[in-house]
Amino acid sequence: MNRRGSSFLILALLLCLGLSARPASRTQTTAPPAQQTATAARFAFGGNAAEIPAEFIGNLVFLPVRVNQSQPSLFLLDSTADTSSIDPGRARELGLSPEQEPVLNLNGVDVPLASLPTNARKDFGLEVGRAYEGTLGRDFFERVVVEIDYARRTVRLYDPAVYKYSGQGAVFPLIFSGSAPVVQAKFSVPKGKDLKADFLVNTALDASTVVFDRYAEAHHIFSGHFKTIPDVNHPPDSGEPAVIGRLKEFQLDRYTVEDSLATFTQRAMPQSSGAGVAGEIGGGMLRRFTVVLDYPHKKIMLESNIHLAEEDEEDKSGISVVAKGDRLKTFEIVQVQPGTPAAEAGIQKGDVIAGVDTDAAADLTLAEIRELFRQVGHKYNLLIQRNGQTQQIAIQTRRLL
Repeated sequence: MNRRGSSFLILALLLCLGLSARPASRTQTTAPPAQQTATAARFAFGGNAAEIPAEFIGNLVFLPVRVNQSQPSLFLLDSTADTSSIDPGRARELGLSPEQEPVLNLNGVDVPLASLPTNARKDFGLEVGRAYEGTLGRDFFERVVVEIDYARRTVRLYDPAVYKYSGQGAVFPLIFSGSAPVVQAKFSVPKGKDLKADFLVNTALDASTVVFDRYAEAHHIFSGHFKTIPDVNHPPDSGEPAVIGRLKEFQLDRYTVEDSLATFTQRAMPQSSGAGVAGEIGGGMLRRFTVVLDYPHKKIMLESNIHLAEEDEEDKSGISVVAKGDRLKTFEIVQVQPGTPAAEAGIQKGDVIAGVDTDAAADLTLAEIRELFRQVGHKYNLLIQRNGQTQQIAIQTRRLL
């Protein structure tokens, strides 16, 4: 039999046995990597890092995201959210379908997700001064290493397959309480004992530190001389009355922050939180660091920046203000605390701030107005609208805490 006839006979025998000419072992070894590739982040040009042009509002971090190459939206970076989500109204505006497999397109990297459910947060614009469009949650953090540089106000994303931390910061093991990462901290109040407890790391919290009332009462934090004032960002009608005070020290590994603000809230502890969870660490504390959230390698890293020793500044006006209207440019006063500069100046609940000094309200943001009222000893001329009338009221800020 010639060589051609022999080859034909071998092929016929393989077909009779029901075997493929391509080895089965190759099919079995390539399938799992293909499945992993479908859920892994894909960096542009074969790279392994991307710098994202983040927007910071107060101490909150927003990333511009295109969903399936749609128009960009600003998504809140939320380390406590179980899953990423999008506002239902925004999803309709972008023409997104629930049947589509979502891919988040960021500058230099695409991040596929298993799903992108809708979630409405009706009071978000009221409290933040920007319309809510979406959230980046745990499923996002699990696909990339996230580095938040609060000093430079940038965010970098790294490919976890090649990322290796080489900095000199404090390294914490990644432990979860429910959906939120947890770190251990030491803290004390004036004339109080040192306490050690777990705190949720919450990048979607603007405040420095929140201590749950249940924990504060159990450890007698309010006994003795510990001055507090109402937190104007949580007015009584919000359903979550809160006060703020100054901690003597707050320590994260080798980093110690003195006289930082702590919010004590009657809000219930998250059901998933363990008994040892005292509260939450928010952007007001995290802004003192470059924060690396490395979910794939189960680590959190903190490196101090130039803001480590800066003092936390409380509101010095006594005004609770929110943003309303179509463009969130109607800055309405919803509470005036008694005995504060605002009350002494005659400012009333229901007043609308139409301007500050030479700046019209249309040229300001809610975050900028709140920041002005944290300055000590400043005199502002407020243009106030009340009952259809406009008047000027001068207010001079002073320390309240």
